Amino acid sequence: MSRESILAAIKKNQPEQQALPDLNAFRRTGPGDPAAFRKVIETLGGQVFEISSYAEIQPLIAEHQPDAQKIISLQESYLPGAMTEWETGDGGRQYEHVDLAIIPGQFGVAENGAIWITDVEIKERVLPFITQHLAIVVSSQDIVPTMHDAYAERIAQPGGGFGVFIAGPSKTADIEQSLVLGAHGAKSLTVFLYSPKA
Repeated sequence: MSRESILAAIKKNQPEQQALPDLNAFRRTGPGDPAAFRKVIETLGGQVFEISSYAEIQPLIAEHQPDAQKIISLQESYLPGAMTEWETGDGGRQYEHVDLAIIPGQFGVAENGAIWITDVEIKERVLPFITQHLAIVVSSQDIVPTMHDAYAERIAQPGGGFGVFIAGPSKTADIEQSLVLGAHGAKSLTVFLYSPKA
């Protein structure tokens, strides 16, 4: 059969177009529940601190990460004195031995504790995965109820070339069904749930 006859046969036998399913039944009205978001993160092995000012981050880091020496903070206001000029260096060696990275998250998902991160915020994709410990600052007003809401409302118009959901410290239970945290990424996840005072 010739190419033209094959294409003609395919065109002739195409099924009728069907309308896409209505997904509005999965939509939730209103914001996500920060308490539910917190509960899921803690269940996944992370810890959540509710803060009303970025100034509260520094004493919490001193208390819970006392051994952290090399700290990268993507915003000076998160942790004054931490490294902020870290994008350039010798072939990626500037990321060596990073104890703690403090990064912003765009929004969180209440149903599974996932936080959306893009290269707009972090610039270098490897940072959240190469650091020993990871802290993410996310606003309590930026919690959506479900992953459907996340995709429909927040990711439908992507603003960056890279995005990833991060939920809890990395973990695996492949070997003898024994759960190991920090197996292939950050050993711990701390979320600073930011709720500014009115």
